[in-house]
Amino acid sequence: MLGWVKKLANGGVDDSNVNTLGVPKLVRQDIDLVVLWVPVLLIFWGLIMVYSASVALPTSSRKYAEYSPYHFFLRHAMAICVAFVLAIFAFRLPTKTWEKLAPLLFAIALFLLILVLVPHIGRSVNGSRRWLPLGIMNLQPSEIMKLACALYAASYCVRKQDNIKDFSKGVAPMAFVVGMVGLLLILEPDLGAFMIVVSIVMGVIFLGGVNYKVFAALVAALVSGFVAMIIFTPYRAARLFAYLDPWQIDNAQGGAYQLTQSLIAFGRGELFGVGLGDSIQKMDYLPEAHTDFIFAVIGEEFGLLGVWTVIIAFTILIRRMFAIAREAMAFERTFQALAVQGLAIWFGVQAFINMGVNMGVLPTKGLTLPFVSYGGSAILMGCLAIAFVLRVDFENRRLMRGEKV
Repeated sequence: MLGWVKKLANGGVDDSNVNTLGVPKLVRQDIDLVVLWVPVLLIFWGLIMVYSASVALPTSSRKYAEYSPYHFFLRHAMAICVAFVLAIFAFRLPTKTWEKLAPLLFAIALFLLILVLVPHIGRSVNGSRRWLPLGIMNLQPSEIMKLACALYAASYCVRKQDNIKDFSKGVAPMAFVVGMVGLLLILEPDLGAFMIVVSIVMGVIFLGGVNYKVFAALVAALVSGFVAMIIFTPYRAARLFAYLDPWQIDNAQGGAYQLTQSLIAFGRGELFGVGLGDSIQKMDYLPEAHTDFIFAVIGEEFGLLGVWTVIIAFTILIRRMFAIAREAMAFERTFQALAVQGLAIWFGVQAFINMGVNMGVLPTKGLTLPFVSYGGSAILMGCLAIAFVLRVDFENRRLMRGEKV
């Protein structure tokens, strides 16, 4: 009886297999090393690139004249340390606990999205109100919502599995919730985050078994909505037309300025790059070089080799995440499988959009590169997401060995 109580207190993990911190002891066969090390290596490469892209900002930009050369590096390093610690404790939580907490996490994220719009509470930067100042860091609720949506959509599909093919009982309630989230994100405005949230939810409900005709109608409605927002919002329309012809003189100095400077960075990088720290475009020619356009700095300093390294890293990570989801589904762990697939869609779609914007394949949109770009909230949520995936894999492996989870 005493052993059973200890096991229960340790989240279902045998006390003999738990270290002094209460974290399960891991051996080589207990977790997927690809899912562990690819994000870790991307994070530390990102830390180096954040320092490289921001160290000269105080001398090259009036906007950052009062900042220390190490300002962004130190804040990003601190966020990484906090994220790693929280990820360790998140890994300790059984996925059944994640499933129970999914609706609560979604409700908290929704509340924070409302709170950030309240004057004198939410912080406004460049005309967008997306951050909650917490002193040591700024919290971005939209990043929390990405994780919350993946978990909540998976939980919803499990709870509504008998009605998921029915529009009124299964799809309509989820569509209403996503619409509410979308309205709050557009009010910030943060169309990029809304696109990611929609991609996550649509992907999860599609994999969860929604009727393909209903799914096609939802896709058509969403595409029409996005097109309408672009057409009837002058600055978004101007950005789109500038993207179509970025080198036209008015566009290159206006709406397509970021794109042209990003393309110049890739051009300078050629095959092997100009070398770490030797980027010229980061010297205030390329706006947001340490956030949205850090991929362009990688292209300039590491060349085509660096670009392909990042692309391959994300490809390997996302492919392995889908493999873990398939393993979970084989054990009829539907929530775990759908949640991991939702997280894979998040990382895949956001990385694709960021890279596409940097290389001129897609219109300019303010989305960061997961695990690499500067941003405490993004790093924190990304690490928590990876901790969840590792926990799913950890439990899968225990089931394969005939052990309980």
